[in-house]
Amino acid sequence: MAATTQTGQSAAKARFSITRLLPLVILLAVPVLAWVLGLNRFLSFDLLAQYHATLKAWVAEHQLLAILAYTVFYAVATALSLPAGLLITVTGGLLFGWIIGGSATVIGATLGATGLFLVAKTSLGAGLAKQAGPWLEKLSEGFRKDAFNYLLFLRLVPAFPFWLVNLVPAIFGMALGPYVLATLIGIIPGTFAFSYIGTGLESVIEAATQSYHLCLDGKSAIEAAAQCHLSIDASKLVTREILIALGALAAISLLPVAVRRWFGTPAA
Repeated sequence: MAATTQTGQSAAKARFSITRLLPLVILLAVPVLAWVLGLNRFLSFDLLAQYHATLKAWVAEHQLLAILAYTVFYAVATALSLPAGLLITVTGGLLFGWIIGGSATVIGATLGATGLFLVAKTSLGAGLAKQAGPWLEKLSEGFRKDAFNYLLFLRLVPAFPFWLVNLVPAIFGMALGPYVLATLIGIIPGTFAFSYIGTGLESVIEAATQSYHLCLDGKSAIEAAAQCHLSIDASKLVTREILIALGALAAISLLPVAVRRWFGTPAA
């Protein structure tokens, strides 16, 4: 009888764990499903080059609605961990200018990151800590002591996947307030840098479009399909100077941690 009761409790606990993990599993499965279905081709610089004139015309007629739609779309894309942050950020600069586009991006990214953080914290936080035991608790305690500075560093360095940086603080039990503030501050430099790049993207698109039409001139449909492509090289948008500047800011963000460790007590 006791064994049956214990088995029932274990099954209930398993069902509870699966139910609690389900929202996070769905969120993380969406980008994988999008990639499998090939939906990622609808989020590309090449497609932006084809339709940017149409987008700019619509934005000019419905500016407030367009800004709101862009902010909501960025928040949803961030919460779903879609790998298109650079494209969407640059597009915001192209469509709205770097100040409005950058501001909308910061708001949308912060909202989306906070949503994913809350889902991950509910799904993983306490349950994972109990499963992992003292090792994770010790690691979490060390992270929480300087959580704000660590997260600020991770936000400033674009080398770390944004979705992963959203999950790590949730696993380590970071409080919501410092998480939101560090996210908001940490994404500002990179966001406005890439939004500013977006303001110059129109000339790049125009040059690429002109080259594309020159390639089409005098060619048959079959030849044009094989030889002519309207393409934007996104790798050239991220310059070494931008990465160095963001790296310097990231290093500065860790200075308080280094000072505290250097002048702290031996026990600390």
